[in-house]
Amino acid sequence: MKDKLALLKLLADETRLEILNILLKEDSYVEKIACELSLTPATICYHLKKMVSAGVVNCSRSQFYIIYSLNRDIFNKPLYELIKKDEQIVDTEEKYKRTVISNFFKYGKLTQIPTQRKKREIVLAEILKQFETDREYDEKDVNEIILRYHEDYCTIRREMIAFGMMTRDREIYRRVK
Repeated sequence: MKDKLALLKLLADETRLEILNILLKEDSYVEKIACELSLTPATICYHLKKMVSAGVVNCSRSQFYIIYSLNRDIFNKPLYELIKKDEQIVDTEEKYKRTVISNFFKYGKLTQIPTQRKKREIVLAEILKQFETDREYDEKDVNEIILRYHEDYCTIRREMIAFGMMTRDREIYRRVK
């Protein structure tokens, strides 16, 4: 997003827009652009240097001149691509889950069972990762796994069933999700 903001700030300058309009017509060099805009070559160099570093303008050497050309790839993109926010690597839901887990787990142990339903579901899902999907567990095995995280294995086991994370049929437990 910072790159996009820098590009928009770069374009929010009258002199730079004038330079871009000249480069839209044809590739050019500093002295010619300065003459056309009635500005000093130093001023044009200053603006072109910023534009090159932002990737808006390309430069190449041709004998005694440095020729500047417009990077048309940037300007061929639709405006929405320029202003839309890039998708974050970690979406907000995943970030929230990690925050809840770090708040309720200390040194691999569950400090307390959350009272809020959403947080409780996240915590239970974290403990559920210890159970294999295609395996049957007896109650003793389930209790031992849950005890690694919290002493109230009965509540956690019951909540996992209530949330539909596990099923129980005649003392045999299975992971659903």
